[in-house]
Amino acid sequence: MTNLKTIDEFMSQKNIAVAGVSRTKHKFGNAIYQELAKKGHSVYPVNPNLEEFEGQRCFKDIASLPEDVTGIVINTKPGVTKALVKEAESKGIKWIWLQQGSADKETIKNVTSSNPGIITNQCVLMFADPVKGIHGFHKWIKKTFHQLPQ
Repeated sequence: MTNLKTIDEFMSQKNIAVAGVSRTKHKFGNAIYQELAKKGHSVYPVNPNLEEFEGQRCFKDIASLPEDVTGIVINTKPGVTKALVKEAESKGIKWIWLQQGSADKETIKNVTSSNPGIITNQCVLMFADPVKGIHGFHKWIKKTFHQLPQ
């Protein structure tokens, strides 16, 4: 179960990869990448079909990421996510955020039982402080109704 301590640890990572950036401008992986970069993280895009993203080299796979990447947000289709989690763990990346909708129940159950650094069922943009706009509103609603992780 995701808790606030794990979320805070994840958000303290300086070098975070985002798997699921896309050439389609309005995809959520792109928004995650941009927002984390705005919040001061060094962000590394991962997509096997792109050479470059936002003017930065795009990594074909997790294995090719620099060694100083310690966190990854996975925002891919559930069929891709399970393999990406295994790749991240093999690379030694402890902090893994499975963005809502990126994993099925079975994958979530399997990965969270083996790795306490995996965050599920939460939106990373609600915790990328300072949180503003719609994500700030969603966070306020969840806080008001005691639905935020403790």
